[in-house]
Formats: sequence, structure tokens, C-alpha cells
Amino acid sequence: MARPTRVLVTGAGGQVGVDLLDTLRGEFPLGADPMFQPDATTVSADEFEVLGLTHHELDLTDRDATFRAVDLTRPDVIVHLAAYTAVDRAERDVEVCYAVNAGATETMSLAAHDVGAHLITISTDYVFDGAKGSAYVEDDVANPLNVYGASKRAGELLCASDDTIVRTSWVMGVRGKNVLHVIAARAASGESVRFVSDQIGTVTLSSDLARALVTVVRNRPGGVWHVANAGTTTWFDIAAFAGSVLGRGDDFATAITTDQLVPAPLATRPTRSDLSTHKWTERGWAPLGDWRDGVARLLRDRALVQGKAS
Repeated sequence: MARPTRVLVTGAGGQVGVDLLDTLRGEFPLGADPMFQPDATTVSADEFEVLGLTHHELDLTDRDATFRAVDLTRPDVIVHLAAYTAVDRAERDVEVCYAVNAGATETMSLAAHDVGAHLITISTDYVFDGAKGSAYVEDDVANPLNVYGASKRAGELLCASDDTIVRTSWVMGVRGKNVLHVIAARAASGESVRFVSDQIGTVTLSSDLARALVTVVRNRPGGVWHVANAGTTTWFDIAAFAGSVLGRGDDFATAITTDQLVPAPLATRPTRSDLSTHKWTERGWAPLGDWRDGVARLLRDRALVQGKAS
């Protein structure tokens, strides 16, 4: 009998990390769709040996410590989720942002190859400038508008040619901090919300992304892949839909434009950065479901967690 595939996950305490660890262990994380099996194969409890590292356990900007950790664990696959994701703060924290998103990614790539492991690293739709006017495919020219996007693009370019880069966008999970929790809290308190309607993108449910990453771990395809839930949307549309799911009326969410945000964001966002997942489905893997279904699942399971906590 073959031994389990040993998978090292960095950023294991983040919203995608906790969902990925559950999924690799054969469990369904909060917000998951049990029917979503992109490679038509369920995950068994003994298929993977899972090793998770949080930022408290390993400082990925410490090059020597990273090499030691990878050498000691000797994984078959590394899923590098750890990242600097504070988009606005990055504009004033450039050095640290690049150290994490570019430098640490290069180190992880080199360390992976030293032990014969395959690296899967996560990138972002923010490597694009939004000028295309339609969904971005993997080969489109990157032109980031902000420090965060530029640092993630630098990390992509520092990877080896046979590493796998998964670009995703607008990630939301039941566990972890994201805008949907803010929307749900405002809905429950009777407040209203204002969200921009002039930024178009694609939502990605962390539980769906986690299951997709299991497919990538199994196949180790190399190259760049876009992974996101189906359907383009705006932040206003997300808020309005969430409000309707939570029983609020049409007056819950108000559409505004980016230039009406107070305070004005430090980082420039692309006006349209939705990701095409045609390459994913061409490979024969099932697409992630519609974003509305995912948001409804997240809100349902969030309510279950809130109910248990009260």
C-alpha cells in the first residue's frame, strides 16, 4: 500500500489554511459543498499526511529557518498560503510586503526543489490592472496597480518554471476575517451598508478553493491556473444578495462609486479583475459553483457557528 502524500501547508491558520487542512484530512469544512469533487474523487482520511505551519510557528522571511523546516519535514508537496494581504497597509509597508509575498515565495520555491517537493503557491487577481474589459486568462499581461499586487507578481516571477501558481480573488470563508462577516453583522444589527458598484471581480469561497487545491496537489500540473467561483459580480451585488439571504429588504445595501469611499483607500484597485477559469475546466476538472450558492452556504454555516456561540 502506498504511503500517504505528505503535504506541508504554510499559512495554516488563515481562512483558506483551516479549510484546506480539514479537506486534506477527508473532512468537509464549514461552508463546503460535499458534492463539489472537481476530479470526481473523494478525499479519504488516510490519503494525505498533513503538516500545517502558522506564522507563529515559522517566520517565512527567515530564509535559514524556512530551509530547515522544509528539510526536516521532507514534504512531497508544499501549499504556500502564507501571504501579506493587507492591501491598503501595504502601500506604507512596502518592504515587509515584498519580503513576505516575493522573498518568502522565492525561498519556499528553492527549499521545495532542494527536497524534491512540488510547490503550489497562491497569487491574486490584483496582478492585473483591469484595463482589459473582460475576464482575465492565465496568459494575459500582468500590470499591477498597487504594492500588494506588485509584490505577488514579483513572487510569481521568482518561482521555478515547474511550480504551480494558483491565482484567485475575493476569498471568503466562514472562519477568518472577510467583508461578508461585516455585512452579516450589519444586517443582524439592523444597520445598512454602502458598497462600491464600479469594481468587478470574482468571488472565491475558501472551502471551494480548498477542495480545488486538493486536485492541484494530486495532479501537480505546474504553470499558472485561475481558480474562482463562477460568475462576475461587484461588492454592491454581494452585499445586496447577502442582505436578501439574511432577510433584509432592498434598502439594506446602497451602491456607491470608489471615489465616494471615506476615507479614500490608499491602494488603487483594478476596476475589473474577474478571472476566467476556462483553462481549469478544459483540463476536465469541474468548475467551482456559482458565487451566490457559495455566499449562501457561508452565511448558513456562519449562522450555525454564531448560534452555538450564543
